[in-house]
Amino acid sequence: MNENTKKFIAFLLLPLVAGGVSGFLSRNSMNLYSTLNLPSISPPGWLFPIVWTILYILMGISSYLIATSSSPMRQGALLIYGIQLFLNFIWSPIFFGLRNYLVAFLVLLILWYFIVRMIRAFLPINRTAALLQIPYLLWVTFAGFLNLAIVVLN
Repeated sequence: MNENTKKFIAFLLLPLVAGGVSGFLSRNSMNLYSTLNLPSISPPGWLFPIVWTILYILMGISSYLIATSSSPMRQGALLIYGIQLFLNFIWSPIFFGLRNYLVAFLVLLILWYFIVRMIRAFLPINRTAALLQIPYLLWVTFAGFLNLAIVVLN
């Protein structure tokens, strides 16, 4: 296996592992989700792991494209990527583990801000890497609406 393939696999695995560990820490999340008062447009619980897996794969591809670029801006862009990945990681344990829906919503707001910053940082380095993050931004926007509705309804 060549060096680029190893690097690609590592960058692909990082968000998948982060998401997996976060999910493990809140492993009873779907049981809790089914007991909440939810807005009428809430998706079924089984959809979340599918969507997140796709988004984590897109994150991995994007971060690989940035990391392997020759741009002097790549380190700063990867720092922003790391911050948003950390915020993404802590949301599930706060929401499902601590059941602190308001703090989870605030984390989502900060996460949303860092996703926008990440896209803006990725754009001059690699347009494809930036565009691959648009579905993530849209999903987190929707998740923010759901989270806020859960705060209000519960």
